[in-house]
Amino acid sequence: MSAHTPVSDDSFNCRKTLTVEGKEYVYYSLPDAEANGLTGISRLPYAMKVLLENLLRHEDSRSVTKADIVAMAEWIGNKGKTEKEIGFRPARVLMQDFTGVPAVVDLAAMRDGMTKLGGDPTKINPLVPVDLVIDHSVIVDEFGTPKALADNVALEYARNGERYNFLKWGQGAFQNFRVVPPGTGICHQVNLEYLSQTVWTNEMADGKTVAYPDTLVGTDSHTTMVNGLAVLGWGVGGIEAEAAMLGQPQSMLIPEVIGFRLTGKLPEGVTATDLVLTVTQMLRKKGVVNKFVEFFGPGLDSMSLADRATIANMAPEYGATCGFFPVDKETVNYLTMSGRDSHRIALVEAYCKAQGLYRETGSADPVFTDTISLELGDVVPSMAGPKRPEGRIALTDIKSGFATALADEYKKPGELAKRVPVEGETFDIGHGDVVIAAITSCTNTSNPSVLIAAGLLARNAAKRGLKSKPWVKTSLAPGSQVVAAYLEKSGLQPYLDQIGFNLVGFGCTTCIGNSGPLAPEISKAINGNGIVAAAVLSGNRNFEGRVSPDVQANYLASPPLVVAYALAGSVQKDLTKEPLGEDSDGKPVFLKDIWPTSQEIQKFIIENVTRELFKSRYADVFKGDGNWQGIATSGGLTYGWNGSSTYVQNPPYFQSISRDAKPINDIVNARVLGLFGDKITTDHISPAGSIKTASPAGKYLLDHGVAPADFNQYGTRRGNHEVMMRGTFANIRIKNHMVKDVNGNVKEGGLTIHYPSGKEMAIYDAAMQYEAEGVPLVVFAGIEYGNGSSRDWAAKGTNLLGVRAVISQSFERIHRSNLVGMGIAPFVFTEGASWQSLGLKGDERVTIPGLATIKPREVLTLTITRADGTSIPVPVLCRIDTLDELEYFRNGGILHYVLRNLAA
Repeated sequence: MSAHTPVSDDSFNCRKTLTVEGKEYVYYSLPDAEANGLTGISRLPYAMKVLLENLLRHEDSRSVTKADIVAMAEWIGNKGKTEKEIGFRPARVLMQDFTGVPAVVDLAAMRDGMTKLGGDPTKINPLVPVDLVIDHSVIVDEFGTPKALADNVALEYARNGERYNFLKWGQGAFQNFRVVPPGTGICHQVNLEYLSQTVWTNEMADGKTVAYPDTLVGTDSHTTMVNGLAVLGWGVGGIEAEAAMLGQPQSMLIPEVIGFRLTGKLPEGVTATDLVLTVTQMLRKKGVVNKFVEFFGPGLDSMSLADRATIANMAPEYGATCGFFPVDKETVNYLTMSGRDSHRIALVEAYCKAQGLYRETGSADPVFTDTISLELGDVVPSMAGPKRPEGRIALTDIKSGFATALADEYKKPGELAKRVPVEGETFDIGHGDVVIAAITSCTNTSNPSVLIAAGLLARNAAKRGLKSKPWVKTSLAPGSQVVAAYLEKSGLQPYLDQIGFNLVGFGCTTCIGNSGPLAPEISKAINGNGIVAAAVLSGNRNFEGRVSPDVQANYLASPPLVVAYALAGSVQKDLTKEPLGEDSDGKPVFLKDIWPTSQEIQKFIIENVTRELFKSRYADVFKGDGNWQGIATSGGLTYGWNGSSTYVQNPPYFQSISRDAKPINDIVNARVLGLFGDKITTDHISPAGSIKTASPAGKYLLDHGVAPADFNQYGTRRGNHEVMMRGTFANIRIKNHMVKDVNGNVKEGGLTIHYPSGKEMAIYDAAMQYEAEGVPLVVFAGIEYGNGSSRDWAAKGTNLLGVRAVISQSFERIHRSNLVGMGIAPFVFTEGASWQSLGLKGDERVTIPGLATIKPREVLTLTITRADGTSIPVPVLCRIDTLDELEYFRNGGILHYVLRNLAA
């Protein structure tokens, strides 16, 4: 039975049929559900209607109950003020290669596990459609030349051969799993332009077809971009993505929904980027973390789909779960223009109108938890910086803003005019000089209005004889091949080339730190003289240290402003008043002289961004170039693991799996691996960033013949558990309160004390010594343990280190569920207790009885035995919250649970 065959108990008698162009579809009618008892649901926000339909279709009295559905209807009266959890089943899963590799590793390992159980390995496939887009591995090594694209692609394949071999095997081995090869585009843009359908369909066991809203979860926070196409989805960690992939429900609180009312039109000279930076700043100030945002109002009538996607993309930056736009005539126009199937487009329109999911001009506004509003005519040209996406500054204030930041944030007062020579060059550089100007990222390269504007600005600049400053590293990394095609077709790419914006690759580059190295002499001048250099990028993130290790001040800007700052060469220039440079006659050229009109931009879009272009570029999207086609894969139904690979290894999860789950043993005389404080984030726990040679992971790579220059980073080695478990709890800023210096201060870094030896050592080394001694482990923590973004390796690494339970004052919701999904028991102290109030030092032993018969949310009593032999009973609440979670725990994790069910 397919994952989306309706299993609904249909308490509200709403299963109906819809006929579109002679084809019949089963669907779950929201108007009928309202008539049959769900009073008032037609006034729900559109995104909430999508969630409600999902519950109606999956009602099974276990993962979705009638009470869950009623709670959605009661939302209207409560305006989202509820603590009710529901189980959401997305239609599909989207992955990028960094976060997707470990998920495919787990699928491959499950096939091996199935073989061990004597079952059929072909049963192991994603149960919902999965698309993995390889887009995170291209680096801007070469730039500013016609050969940049080919050279960067060659380097990408050389660096990532092992990973690509593995993913190509997966492409051929698994059903319901597609790989979009390197060099195609950024996953979110490919998702927007091709993968998404707005209304999804699935064949049922009885031969009928069910239609339902297109929904997804993705292993990248910017999955939200597709909310602009009325596809409800958001970013999750790898474990939640794997659970969704295997047909398990996503546990989530019924959200509050903030309505964002838009009125008017953007003024001349103002871009979608200026708008999104304004929206981001407003919503950060409002506070929308863990909430849905839905856009409404007459301002939508004049807003292009690309502009909507630009706003939706930035949901992680304004902190929301998603930023949703409903279906309307612009959605249908975009589906048509981007080459979608004509019957699917007819289905989208008919289905959404039948469901009350289609926004008509002048239709009544939904009920929201709260609202905020913006008159589009008030938006001004803007950038965000120097280090936060919500740090919007009007273009008129960039120069003065940098001067303030230099004195206050960078502690360099009186240094504005400082300039230093660059070895072997005829120029010098100073504070605020732009050393990176990058048209990059899914946010803006999905939007023809700003890309065409950049091309026209480049044309106008080139015709006046302007060039990029020699210290600027320029790059153009579009989110899809469609962009390259329309820039070429329109005749604008040669002008971008002329001023240094040659194509460097199709994928995430500068935004995720893949900006590549600066010229050695420029890097030396910056770092040797304390220069606060600048980057201007059309991306979505500008946190300090993210874009380049050499660049401290990072500004988000529209693509045409990226071009302008490459010409100007410094954020110490006021582009609204000072010239960008001089033309071939020595006359000053101002930004206003070469900025294209919105009328001209629109004319170029109409002439060059066409349905035929989308259809031709996406005709063979899964085929890949000659490099991809030339990869020889290892293995057939099961993967041919390469024991010497340092990128992809078979994880040990299933090596001793039995057909039936073994009884859970009590935790007896466990040792404490760590005593952590409040708000320990998943970034503290999970391996991230560069790998140091002296770290356990660095030593492992050295032992396997990898030179430090080829260590790459933890992100690229997520498919190798040997590297990742060595990097768990190894963050240089984590503090384990068991480890103190001679003055009694807590040391930073991934250290612990092994007992009873009393030796200080790396957490990984201690865990392995305890494993050899047959000693189980526990971790203690404070409030909101597992805060921040979901990180699958924060739970996977904890499991592989031998941790059986985590006891904290409270958990971040998703990390708690991830721990259960890896077979780790989460407990919280009761009655306001904490490890501090109990006076724990880390040399204690911990016993937790009753695990074999544990029930959801049961209170157990653990026994803590101190070093002097005295013991104390401590009541703790088990945070295994549901019967489904209990099944995962009893099986040793969600993957074991699914594997045994499939084997049976």
